[in-house]
Amino acid sequence: MKLVFTAPALADLNDVLSYTAERYPGLLAALRTRIDAVLEHIRTYPKTGRVLDNAPGVRVVPLLRFPFRIFYRENAARIEVLHIHHTARKSPF
Repeated sequence: MKLVFTAPALADLNDVLSYTAERYPGLLAALRTRIDAVLEHIRTYPKTGRVLDNAPGVRVVPLLRFPFRIFYRENAARIEVLHIHHTARKSPF
């Protein structure tokens, strides 16, 4: 299934990677690898994310080793990545 990023998700991804590169450069490659792996998992198995009670149709998957979550929504044609959010911050949904 096709995976697309919304504008907010692209901004989130840029912020996450920029912050990590600036503050924790030694972790940047591992973070990128983990994000890519989770995105591939979502693309292959879109129903594995937890459905949010307060946002019908929106699912969330944690990055586990890193304190981020990926929020996405599936429709018939594609999977939309909506946000990549730090777990310490208030959820966008």
